Amino acid sequence: MTIPFGRLITAMVTPFDEGGNVNYDLAVRLALHLIDQGSDAIVLCGTTGESPTLTWEEEYQLFQAVKQGVGERAKILAGTGSNSTREAIVATQKAAALGLDGSLQVTPYYNKPPQAGLYAHFRAIAEAAPQMPILLYNIPGRTGCKMELETILRLSEIPNIVGIKDSTGDLGLAAEVRRRLGESFAIYSGDDYLTLPLMAVGAVGVVSVASHLVGRDIKGMIRCIIEDKLQEAEAIHQRLFPLFRALFLTTNPIPVKAALKLTGWDVGGLRLPLVEAEGEVIDRLKQVLTDLGLLA
Repeated sequence: MTIPFGRLITAMVTPFDEGGNVNYDLAVRLALHLIDQGSDAIVLCGTTGESPTLTWEEEYQLFQAVKQGVGERAKILAGTGSNSTREAIVATQKAAALGLDGSLQVTPYYNKPPQAGLYAHFRAIAEAAPQMPILLYNIPGRTGCKMELETILRLSEIPNIVGIKDSTGDLGLAAEVRRRLGESFAIYSGDDYLTLPLMAVGAVGVVSVASHLVGRDIKGMIRCIIEDKLQEAEAIHQRLFPLFRALFLTTNPIPVKAALKLTGWDVGGLRLPLVEAEGEVIDRLKQVLTDLGLLA
């Protein structure tokens, strides 16, 4: 089975200092902590990492700092996708030159290309950085653009396109990708709450937000699924489910940054137009974290 980036990938937040600048030192410390908690790989500058409000230079410096700090302890993936194919190519080539282990490539947002455009976009990026393993990212709820089955199948034929992060909520699509491609192409759940059912139809793991807080538990659930201990896996899933939901009470990464602060990681605020959690969101997070034993 193809498992290019391990089973548990954390889509890491980007820490900011009091002035709203990227806190590179804290980013390295957080990445190392996540690895200690079970993460096999880290995604930098994805949605959870607030990529829409980071400059390309900030992203490049973050890639460099975390890769240097982590070394060979885990794989580092760069969120270098864009709705501009030219921009995505340049960013991916720069990440590849740093020796990063992979690239997360989101479907182009806002301009809503047809399926032929999606294929041409991803193919151009892959061919421009042939040494860089690419994980496609299908998240129509964010981008307004869904990659359909036939496009995924065609893209899987490109050697360095090794898998897909599925945030479509379409279990049938994932099942059909697995049926058609066998074990040669990796499917990762893009939603914590769907990890169990998606692995049941062929996913190899998850790109997680909740692993900032419960990485060992999620790794344990994945292990139970692999070992056919489904009752144990379901019990872990049910215990963590309130957290999975709470982390999306409002726009990600607002809740996870608040939860990290509540548990002692001062990762700073968010860049506008995102704003910090307050009121009912904070109250719910406190309750869920307390129930899980993560707060006194």
